[in-house]
Amino acid sequence: MRCPYCRFPDSRVVDSREVEEGQTIRRRRSCPECGKRFTTVEEATLAVIKRSGVTEPFRRDKVVSGVRRACQGRPVDDDALALLSQQVEDAVRATGAAEVDSGDVGLAILGPLRLLDEVAYLRFASVYRGFDSLADFEAEIVALRAVPPLDLPPPVPAGAAGPAR
Repeated sequence: MRCPYCRFPDSRVVDSREVEEGQTIRRRRSCPECGKRFTTVEEATLAVIKRSGVTEPFRRDKVVSGVRRACQGRPVDDDALALLSQQVEDAVRATGAAEVDSGDVGLAILGPLRLLDEVAYLRFASVYRGFDSLADFEAEIVALRAVPPLDLPPPVPAGAAGPAR
C-alpha cells in the first residue's frame, strides 16, 4: 500500500479490525520511509448482474423496497424487512462470488419471505416467477401446502395460552 504522505510504495500493517460484521476491514498502517501512520479501509464489494446485463452494487434497500410491495397490507414491520434483507445478503455473500445474477438474489429472497409471510411470498413469487394464469397460483399454493416451512413454530389454537415465558 502506497504511503499517502511520501508516496513510498510499501507500508507495514500495525493493526487490523473487522467492521460491519466482517464485511469491512480497517487497517492501521505505518510507513517505514517517513514513519507516519494512516488508515485504510477494505470492503468486499458484491455486484448484481441484472437481466439487461448491467452490473450494479448489491443494495439491501432495494431488497427491502421490492419485498415491501409484496408485504403491502400485511402485518410485517420494518424490523422484519431489515432482518430479511440481512439474511438475503448473507446468503448471497455465502456463495463466495463477487458478482451474482439478479435471479439468484430473487431465489435468496423467497425462503426467508415464506417464513415471514406466506401471502407476501405468494405475491412476490407471482411477479418473480412470472405467473401467467390462475393455474400458476394454484400450483404454487399446492406446493406451499405440501412442504411446510421448517422454522415456523407450531400454531397455537385460538383461545389457548401461548408458550410459557
